Amino acid sequence: MAESSRITARDGVRADARRNRERVLVAARAVFAEHGIDAPMATVARRAGVGVATLYRHFPTRDALVRGAFARQMETCSRALTEALAAPDPWQGFQQLVETVCALQREERGFPAAFVTAFPDSTPEHARSRRRAERDLTTLVRRAQASGALRADFHPSDLTVVLLTHCALVTALPDDGAASRRLVAYLLQSFRADAANGPLPPPAALTLRNLPMVTDSSQRQRHPRG
Repeated sequence: MAESSRITARDGVRADARRNRERVLVAARAVFAEHGIDAPMATVARRAGVGVATLYRHFPTRDALVRGAFARQMETCSRALTEALAAPDPWQGFQQLVETVCALQREERGFPAAFVTAFPDSTPEHARSRRRAERDLTTLVRRAQASGALRADFHPSDLTVVLLTHCALVTALPDDGAASRRLVAYLLQSFRADAANGPLPPPAALTLRNLPMVTDSSQRQRHPRG
């Protein structure tokens, strides 16, 4: 019976190795939500019930673990951007993209910081992904402006401000979905061309490459619920 746990699947991965990997991913999401993505790898291993060596066999670096833990969310973001660009109505595509990313920030507490780690130029592949995402976001913004729906002075860096603002809210109030949805609705309404009452100040010098993020749980503000 012991040998049955070592049966190799068609893709060459042993069943027990596959189970260990899934346990690590589940544990990583829980630990990152509680302590931030800078939490010790050993803490993740203990939560998963595996040895540190086992964890590193599956995920040799923290970056690999973070990406693995939130792969589904990152794929959802990528798909949302692709769908937004393909939408017949650029404003609807823009709105759906903002709502999707903010919903992911709200639903998975460790995801906001993980989203940021996907964009630094740690490898050529990461750099290409960041440049492609920034290019596609700019294209989406320009199309929404050309349609007359998005205010003309909206800048692509404003999307970064949205993510930071919403991240601060869900960090302070992780269980208040109503506050999250209301903030997103307010922001989207303010971006409409027909809501513009005057020019905005100059845009922030922010990109997906230099987006700041507090990942240390000790730096998070805790607010009592009331």
